[in-house]
Amino acid sequence: MADKNTICVGAIMGAFGVKGEVRLKSFCANPEDIGTYGTLTSEDGTQTFDLGATRPVKGGFATKINGMRFKDQADKLRGIRLYVSRDALPNLPDDEFYHSDLTGLSVVDTGGEIMGKVRAVHDHGAGDFLEIRLKTGGDVLLPFTTESVPTVDLATKRIIIDPPEGVMPEPKSD
Repeated sequence: MADKNTICVGAIMGAFGVKGEVRLKSFCANPEDIGTYGTLTSEDGTQTFDLGATRPVKGGFATKINGMRFKDQADKLRGIRLYVSRDALPNLPDDEFYHSDLTGLSVVDTGGEIMGKVRAVHDHGAGDFLEIRLKTGGDVLLPFTTESVPTVDLATKRIIIDPPEGVMPEPKSD
Protein backbone atom coordinates (compact mmCIF):
# COMPACT_ATOMS: atom_id res chain seq x y z
CA MET A 1 0.00 0.00 0.00
CA ALA A 2 1.20 3.52 -0.75
CA ASP A 3 2.54 5.57 2.13
CA LYS A 4 1.25 8.91 3.42
CA ASN A 5 3.93 10.73 1.40
CA THR A 6 2.32 9.76 -1.91
CA ILE A 7 -1.11 10.55 -3.29
CA CYS A 8 -3.03 8.56 -5.89
CA VAL A 9 -3.72 10.87 -8.83
CA GLY A 10 -5.08 8.39 -11.37
CA ALA A 11 -5.16 4.93 -12.86
CA ILE A 12 -4.28 3.33 -16.17
CA MET A 13 -7.46 2.01 -17.76
CA GLY A 14 -5.73 0.12 -20.59
CA ALA A 15 -4.42 0.64 -24.08
CA PHE A 16 -5.66 3.44 -26.32
CA GLY A 17 -5.09 2.68 -29.97
CA VAL A 18 -2.32 0.48 -31.33
CA LYS A 19 0.78 2.64 -30.90
CA GLY A 20 1.38 2.13 -27.17
CA GLU A 21 -0.77 4.92 -25.80
CA VAL A 22 -2.77 4.38 -22.61
CA ARG A 23 -6.12 5.68 -21.39
CA LEU A 24 -5.85 7.35 -17.98
CA LYS A 25 -8.55 8.06 -15.44
CA SER A 26 -7.64 11.15 -13.44
CA PHE A 27 -8.53 11.51 -9.76
CA CYS A 28 -7.32 15.12 -9.64
CA ALA A 29 -9.66 17.99 -8.73
CA ASN A 30 -8.71 19.42 -12.13
CA PRO A 31 -8.52 16.20 -14.18
CA GLU A 32 -6.11 17.63 -16.75
CA ASP A 33 -3.52 18.19 -13.99
CA ILE A 34 -2.57 14.50 -14.10
CA GLY A 35 -0.14 15.30 -16.89
CA THR A 36 1.63 18.07 -14.98
CA TYR A 37 3.14 16.27 -11.97
CA GLY A 38 6.18 14.75 -13.64
CA THR A 39 7.20 11.16 -12.94
CA LEU A 40 4.43 9.02 -11.45
CA THR A 41 4.91 5.71 -9.66
CA SER A 42 2.96 2.52 -9.07
CA GLU A 43 1.44 2.00 -5.62
CA ASP A 44 4.39 -0.09 -4.42
CA GLY A 45 6.89 2.31 -5.99
CA THR A 46 8.55 -0.35 -8.15
CA GLN A 47 7.47 1.15 -11.48
CA THR A 48 7.82 4.71 -12.73
CA PHE A 49 5.91 6.39 -15.52
CA ASP A 50 6.92 9.49 -17.45
CA LEU A 51 3.86 10.71 -19.31
CA GLY A 52 4.01 12.42 -22.64
CA ALA A 53 1.44 15.04 -23.56
CA THR A 54 -2.06 14.13 -22.43
CA ARG A 55 -5.19 14.83 -24.39
CA PRO A 56 -8.83 14.37 -23.42
CA VAL A 57 -10.63 11.35 -24.87
CA LYS A 58 -13.92 9.69 -24.01
CA GLY A 59 -13.64 8.30 -20.49
CA GLY A 60 -10.41 10.07 -19.53
CA PHE A 61 -7.14 11.08 -21.10
CA ALA A 62 -4.86 9.47 -23.66
CA THR A 63 -1.13 9.70 -23.26
CA LYS A 64 2.07 8.10 -24.36
CA ILE A 65 4.25 6.70 -21.61
CA ASN A 66 7.93 7.15 -22.40
CA GLY A 67 9.38 3.85 -23.62
CA MET A 68 5.98 2.35 -24.51
CA ARG A 69 5.63 1.54 -28.22
CA PHE A 70 3.06 -1.22 -28.62
CA LYS A 71 -0.53 -1.94 -27.65
CA ASP A 72 0.32 -5.17 -25.85
CA GLN A 73 2.76 -3.29 -23.60
CA ALA A 74 0.06 -0.76 -22.75
CA ASP A 75 -2.52 -3.50 -22.09
CA LYS A 76 -0.26 -5.02 -19.42
CA LEU A 77 -0.50 -1.78 -17.41
CA ARG A 78 -4.30 -1.91 -17.06
CA GLY A 79 -5.39 -1.28 -13.46
CA ILE A 80 -2.14 0.26 -12.21
CA ARG A 81 -2.87 3.17 -9.91
CA LEU A 82 -0.59 6.17 -10.37
CA TYR A 83 0.95 8.01 -7.44
CA VAL A 84 2.90 11.23 -7.05
CA SER A 85 4.95 12.59 -4.19
CA ARG A 86 2.83 14.73 -1.88
CA ASP A 87 5.47 17.49 -2.25
CA ALA A 88 4.58 17.83 -5.95
CA LEU A 89 0.95 18.66 -5.15
CA PRO A 90 -0.44 22.07 -4.25
CA ASN A 91 -1.29 22.94 -0.67
CA LEU A 92 -5.01 22.69 -0.02
CA PRO A 93 -7.30 25.25 1.56
CA ASP A 94 -8.30 24.59 5.19
CA ASP A 95 -11.61 22.97 4.24
CA GLU A 96 -10.17 20.49 1.70
CA PHE A 97 -8.30 17.24 2.36
CA TYR A 98 -6.50 14.51 0.50
CA HIS A 99 -8.29 11.18 1.00
CA SER A 100 -5.12 9.67 2.47
CA ASP A 101 -5.18 12.32 5.22
CA LEU A 102 -8.58 11.10 6.41
CA THR A 103 -7.92 7.36 6.39
CA GLY A 104 -7.14 6.12 9.92
CA LEU A 105 -8.52 9.15 11.76
CA SER A 106 -10.53 8.51 14.93
CA VAL A 107 -14.24 9.22 14.64
CA VAL A 108 -15.97 10.93 17.57
CA ASP A 109 -19.61 12.02 17.82
CA THR A 110 -20.63 15.51 18.93
CA GLY A 111 -21.00 14.22 22.50
CA GLY A 112 -17.37 13.07 22.58
CA GLU A 113 -18.06 9.33 22.32
CA ILE A 114 -15.52 7.42 20.21
CA MET A 115 -17.41 5.78 17.35
CA GLY A 116 -14.57 4.15 15.40
CA LYS A 117 -12.01 4.97 12.70
CA VAL A 118 -12.12 6.11 9.08
CA ARG A 119 -11.38 3.03 7.03
CA ALA A 120 -11.57 4.56 3.54
CA VAL A 121 -12.94 7.45 1.52
CA HIS A 122 -15.13 6.68 -1.49
CA ASP A 123 -16.12 8.95 -4.35
CA HIS A 124 -18.75 7.50 -6.66
CA GLY A 125 -19.44 10.78 -8.42
CA ALA A 126 -22.14 12.20 -6.15
CA GLY A 127 -19.81 13.34 -3.39
CA ASP A 128 -17.42 11.67 -1.00
CA PHE A 129 -18.41 9.11 1.62
CA LEU A 130 -16.40 8.08 4.64
CA GLU A 131 -16.33 4.37 5.36
CA ILE A 132 -16.18 4.11 9.14
CA ARG A 133 -15.22 0.94 10.98
CA LEU A 134 -17.33 1.10 14.14
CA LYS A 135 -15.79 0.18 17.48
CA THR A 136 -18.87 -2.01 18.04
CA GLY A 137 -18.12 -3.87 14.81
CA GLY A 138 -19.25 -3.42 11.24
CA ASP A 139 -18.92 -0.51 8.86
CA VAL A 140 -21.11 2.45 7.94
CA LEU A 141 -20.93 4.95 5.10
CA LEU A 142 -21.28 8.59 6.10
CA PRO A 143 -21.64 11.45 3.61
CA PHE A 144 -18.55 13.65 3.84
CA THR A 145 -20.40 16.94 4.11
CA THR A 146 -20.05 19.82 6.56
CA GLU A 147 -23.40 18.84 8.07
CA SER A 148 -22.35 15.24 8.77
CA VAL A 149 -18.67 15.97 9.46
CA PRO A 150 -18.49 19.45 11.00
CA THR A 151 -14.89 19.10 12.19
CA VAL A 152 -11.76 17.52 10.74
CA ASP A 153 -8.77 18.01 13.01
CA LEU A 154 -5.66 16.59 11.39
CA ALA A 155 -3.48 17.77 14.28
CA THR A 156 -5.34 15.55 16.79
CA LYS A 157 -6.04 12.88 14.14
CA ARG A 158 -9.78 12.87 14.67
CA ILE A 159 -13.00 13.95 13.08
CA ILE A 160 -16.23 14.89 14.78
CA ILE A 161 -19.40 13.58 13.18
CA ASP A 162 -23.05 14.54 13.43
CA PRO A 163 -24.61 11.80 11.29
CA PRO A 164 -28.10 12.06 9.83
CA GLU A 165 -30.73 9.97 11.58
CA GLY A 166 -30.64 6.34 10.52
CA VAL A 167 -26.99 6.22 9.42
CA MET A 168 -25.60 4.82 12.65
CA PRO A 169 -26.91 1.49 13.96
CA GLU A 170 -29.22 1.63 16.97
CA PRO A 171 -27.67 0.50 20.25
CA LYS A 172 -28.65 -3.05 21.14
CA SER A 173 -30.95 -3.36 24.11
CA ASP A 174 -30.75 -6.36 26.41
